[in-house]
Amino acid sequence: MSIELSSHPLVRHYITILRDSETPTEDFRRACTGITTVLMTEAAKQLDVDTVSVQTPLERTEGARITGDVVFVPILRAGLGMLDAAMAVVPGSSVGYIGLERDEATAEASCYYSKMPELGAAQIVYVIDPMLATGGSAIQSIEQIKKEGATRISMVSIIAAPEGIAALQEAHPDVSIMTGVIDRELDENKYIRPGLGDFGDRLFRT
Repeated sequence: MSIELSSHPLVRHYITILRDSETPTEDFRRACTGITTVLMTEAAKQLDVDTVSVQTPLERTEGARITGDVVFVPILRAGLGMLDAAMAVVPGSSVGYIGLERDEATAEASCYYSKMPELGAAQIVYVIDPMLATGGSAIQSIEQIKKEGATRISMVSIIAAPEGIAALQEAHPDVSIMTGVIDRELDENKYIRPGLGDFGDRLFRT
């Protein structure tokens, strides 16, 4: 497994906005879009391209086009906050959805919804979820995605905990991770520290 931590200054800037408990919802959403754009631009360095010939207004020249289909799978519901920005980085991508609900007592996730495009022919599937905490949701989502035929998968998160990275690495060593920051730890309630609270609640004002 490869783990890439973004060193982009905009990532640090946006994460600070996301962490701040005084950040209003509209600014939180804008920061989510901004940081996702940067992270996905970096994660997209994994993409394979074919060489193509195109006609400019002056002459023919060689260029490149992304090979095959790229699929984004946001983990509901917080992953939806990253989806539009991710699709803007890779136009023409497909989208699958997976819904997982965490049991607050056990911190274990169970799947209540899954709808995927054809994954067997996809060049890569990006699983997007802002918070990689225990890793349970990511692990279960990736298991489902592999059953659907995906052969190359990458996880993109905004904030990750060491425990979640370790769990995902053990369960799916073939899956790469791109994240904006690796925080200190999980607390007794399985929240990332210092973290930013509940991403979905802050994103959707619930």
